[in-house]
Amino acid sequence: MPPTLASLVQHSALRLTVRAGEDRLDVPVRWAHVSELADPVPYMEGGELLLITALKLDAEDPEAMRRYVRRLAGAGVVGIGFAVGVTYEEIPAALVDAAEEEGLPLLEVPRRTPFLAISKAVSAAIAADQYRAVTAGFAAQRELTRQALTDGPEGLLAALAAQVDGWAALYDASGAVVAAAPEWAGRRAARLTADVRRLREGPAPASAVVGGPENEDRVELHSLGTGRRPRAALAVGTAAALGTAERYAVHSAVALLTLTTERSRSLQAAEQRVGAAVLRMLLAGEPDHARAVAGGLYGDLLDAPFRVLVAESASASAARAQIDAEVRVPAPKPASAAALAAADARGDLLGALADVVESAAARAGEAVLVVPEGERLVVLAADEGAAVAACGDYAAALEAARTGTVAEQGAGEDELVVGLSAPAGPITAAAAYKQAEQALSVARRRGRVLVEHEQLAAGSVLPLLADDAVRAFADGLLRALHDHDATGRGDLVASLRAWLSRHGQWDAAAADLGVHRHTLRYRMRRVEEILGRSLDDPDVRMELWLALKATSTE
Repeated sequence: MPPTLASLVQHSALRLTVRAGEDRLDVPVRWAHVSELADPVPYMEGGELLLITALKLDAEDPEAMRRYVRRLAGAGVVGIGFAVGVTYEEIPAALVDAAEEEGLPLLEVPRRTPFLAISKAVSAAIAADQYRAVTAGFAAQRELTRQALTDGPEGLLAALAAQVDGWAALYDASGAVVAAAPEWAGRRAARLTADVRRLREGPAPASAVVGGPENEDRVELHSLGTGRRPRAALAVGTAAALGTAERYAVHSAVALLTLTTERSRSLQAAEQRVGAAVLRMLLAGEPDHARAVAGGLYGDLLDAPFRVLVAESASASAARAQIDAEVRVPAPKPASAAALAAADARGDLLGALADVVESAAARAGEAVLVVPEGERLVVLAADEGAAVAACGDYAAALEAARTGTVAEQGAGEDELVVGLSAPAGPITAAAAYKQAEQALSVARRRGRVLVEHEQLAAGSVLPLLADDAVRAFADGLLRALHDHDATGRGDLVASLRAWLSRHGQWDAAAADLGVHRHTLRYRMRRVEEILGRSLDDPDVRMELWLALKATSTE
């Protein structure tokens, strides 16, 4: 611990005598400062032992001494050392009384003790305290390293909690508690999830202090990770502010946990190359080769029912929507280390989604395959597993956050769209990928964050017609009929709609229109003449019916 007034009084070589403030000698001394100024306060920082001879003071004036001592105490001076035998043979009673009234310790310095000796003693004690703190910090670092190597993050947290005489907790990228020590600290740490998420919103490295005197404890939060987007966070709770040795321990824990949670860029790129190769083989209909390449990396994920998730940013989806659709077997390309670094620097939603999915899978002990594929993300996750559920929760949160904004401004370029396939197995992986892409396309058109393919199969085809390209086709197909009706020479559009809705039944359709069936037959012949198409062709009838439905949704 740092030197105190009591330790200086007990220093045999200094021979100091306490003349006032005996009950306040346990305060730490930051420095010993000599000043003969009548008002040295502007040059004080607080925590000093002020050494004086009263050369320029009227030390026998009670009122002057009260003002002098009061200002020193207000500036944070912890004590006064008065040298006797220089200006005064003994400490004036006015100064002793003022010090007693203010409760400021007053030490008598004998003539044979130079102020330099006191300054050296304070400096030596401070250096010794710093050396002890550094030594304790290195010892803590060794212990934390040993625990990290033998027992992993849980052992490290337990050792850190003991070092700081408090508690410690580790959070994943989503802000969920991964581990805590002691065991009771998990409940306290869970209440800080919102603070951890706010910490992740800023660039790494980042730290924050929550709680304080009015709360149950003081908690320091530290982000973990080498990129701009933190991959985890550490919380350390203590009853008071950390000392030097305790801070060394916390900094060591931050470094060790960063090494534990942050895989190297090259290793991450290598794992993603393996994942991309496995995914490519599954999509090519080669599940046996995929299993051979994966080994035990993905557990039983490739054998159990899984879902395929495809995600894109809104800007990438808009660009992809302009490309003509074609049947193809996708071949994902692995991301380079440079691409991974660029994506991490952007802190984009795809990276955040990957963090959410991987964190949920890790907490549940599930295997998950995550492959960045250019400007999209492809995920294979266990059906009904934690990763799929976390993706749904994340999408719902994004949907709620942007409610009301899309209607006014449209989808922003940095928004996320996700398509999720129906449950599939290794043999049908390519079909599941296509389902995810189809669901992604629907999510893009509907302005949704997430669409599941099963929702499409269970719903109606009519919402799919609410697309600008479909409406443009419908307008073009029916324009000639609308132009004819606009001249007042007949109601061909309404007649066509009634006839198609009655499946070509002349009497029923004519009755709906309130016209004779021969009139309706004439109108349908005019439709054929104007469009140059035969209504006997089922494809023509289908196109006309869909065109009518598309224009009726405007």
